[in-house]
Amino acid sequence: MEEIKINTDIIKLDAFLKWASIAGMGSEAKFYIQNGEIKVNGEVETRRGKKLTKGDIVEFNGETYKIV
Repeated sequence: MEEIKINTDIIKLDAFLKWASIAGMGSEAKFYIQNGEIKVNGEVETRRGKKLTKGDIVEFNGETYKIV
């Protein structure tokens, strides 16, 4: 599990994917989210604007990322 530090209290899912270098561009993040490829805390998440906070777990392509 990779820990990703954020500098704010919350971060939107699409912004997190770019911050963590999971997606190179916003359009790539949007594609992953709309196709149901992203899980947040074990559940498929299809909302780009889903607000994430410290402690949340994001899963993509067999990798796990924890927000710290």
